[in-house]
Amino acid sequence: MHFSSPQEKMEAISRMKDKIETLSKYHQIEILKILSKNLCKLNENKSGVYVNLTYLPEDTIAEMQKYLDYTKDQEDTLIAMEYQKEEFKNAFFIEKEDKDNPTISYSSLNK
Repeated sequence: MHFSSPQEKMEAISRMKDKIETLSKYHQIEILKILSKNLCKLNENKSGVYVNLTYLPEDTIAEMQKYLDYTKDQEDTLIAMEYQKEEFKNAFFIEKEDKDNPTISYSSLNK
């Protein structure tokens, strides 16, 4: 990942920070593992862990972005699979219930 200007880097880091804050605890820990592996300085207190993303090397930022992209793809896939599952359930079980309980009309009883 290469930034053409310091402003571009700051904007990318700001977007990344916002995404990380919305992640589940599990994924935040995975981001911390990336930072720790790359020997980044972590500041921890009772409120959480703080990292100054401004001074991160570009390869660390790229690795974090790759992980964020992976989690987004994973989430999109899960949403699509849940939608498909619901569609199959509705198509199979609701249509099957309709076939098992045919509507009886008055005219068919008189014959």
